[in-house]
Amino acid sequence: MMKQPGFFDVEERLARLSGLGDQLEAFSRTVDFEVFRPDLEQALAYSDGSKGGRPPFDPVLMFKILVIQTLNNLSDERTEYLINDRLSFMRFLGLGLSDRVPDAKTLWLFRERLTQAGAIEGLFNRFDTTLRSAGYLPMSGQILDATLVAAPKQRNTNAEKADLRAGRIPEDWQDKRAKLSHKDRHARWTLKFTKAKRQDDGTIPSTDLAIPFFGYKWKATDAAASDGARLREGLLDKTNTASSVWADTAYRSKANEDFMEKQGFVSKVQRKKPHLKPMPRHIQRSNAGKSVIRSRVEHVFADQKSQTGIFIWTVGITRATMRIGLANIVYNMRRFLFLERLNASA
Repeated sequence: MMKQPGFFDVEERLARLSGLGDQLEAFSRTVDFEVFRPDLEQALAYSDGSKGGRPPFDPVLMFKILVIQTLNNLSDERTEYLINDRLSFMRFLGLGLSDRVPDAKTLWLFRERLTQAGAIEGLFNRFDTTLRSAGYLPMSGQILDATLVAAPKQRNTNAEKADLRAGRIPEDWQDKRAKLSHKDRHARWTLKFTKAKRQDDGTIPSTDLAIPFFGYKWKATDAAASDGARLREGLLDKTNTASSVWADTAYRSKANEDFMEKQGFVSKVQRKKPHLKPMPRHIQRSNAGKSVIRSRVEHVFADQKSQTGIFIWTVGITRATMRIGLANIVYNMRRFLFLERLNASA
């Protein structure tokens, strides 16, 4: 016979979870989620309830569920199940054992409303303000890079691919809403080049590896989009206390160099090897020094992908932007926790 858990049993289990290091409890102590409420309510445009019916769940509660989902790379259905199952999730959300939990459909609708309202940039900026208020200011320059996020592969005919590249909806899809809803018309194929590894005999192959990849860039452009052109699309932060910009050779172009000079930035972008000529020794040394700094951004991408296992399950660039934006917010929250702990122990 199984004993029904009592109030003190639950409290004892929660205390044990705290002792084991509950990351969500640390989130609750460090991040003031109420700062997101104005942006959430503006995006959702909730009614005043005068029309009757079941009231919506609190928007801050729903946003915290998105944080849980992103931290653990969960589907909507799995998120619903685990909120009902895990005491640590309930505590983070402020829910008791008898409280109603949003179901998967409610979570999908909430995220979809935020997505269609384009709310993610405002939410990201809101937490950025929190970081600045806590004394974490952008200093010492900035590093620019891109990474790829996978999306489900599409099985399209050559004619359909041609229509998609031209920005058209294939004729056979136009009257089939179900097919349209499952076809990602924005993700693209690209080649991801990987340096060839040294062989057992010590030789290095003369050609690098080219891996076909389907998906999005981290700034939610399709994977085939040029990295370099993104530099001039608002990626550089003028509030940084230093003017240096580090990036790899993909960002090296006359247009970008002129843009940075006019905007008051100092280019630390790596130089490309001259065509059919050896790289001058002084440029090699300069690139090596820049690479030491520039490569640090790879740790950010690696951390995000290993922690959230991010994969774009949704269809379309608008929803991909929401998913990627949430991953960025959650990364900044985790980084905030780390820095606060570091300062507390100093």
